[in-house]
Amino acid sequence: MPHKKLPAEEMPTLVLEKLRSWGSCIKKLRLRQNMRAEDLCLRMRISYPTLRRVERGDPGAGIGLYLNALMILGALDIAAPPLPSYIAELPESKQRVRPHRPAEDDDDF
Repeated sequence: MPHKKLPAEEMPTLVLEKLRSWGSCIKKLRLRQNMRAEDLCLRMRISYPTLRRVERGDPGAGIGLYLNALMILGALDIAAPPLPSYIAELPESKQRVRPHRPAEDDDDF
């Protein structure tokens, strides 16, 4: 079964602000570099309406689209700097995470 997208109103404000900031940055960089929207769409292999969603900061647009546009425009390392190496070096947990199961006497279900 496909996953349902989280509605924008349920997303954390910080995430929505970051997406809007990235979208605005993408549009400003594209215009500053005199790149037509159609040209960026071709390079990203997306449609014009999808680019408009990205430039508006729409949370329904995949994060990969934002990062791809930032890379093409030369701002990926500024907008999304690499994570510190110590995060990648953290040991993986060998313990499985089990799904939460409500108690039998839980009246909410």
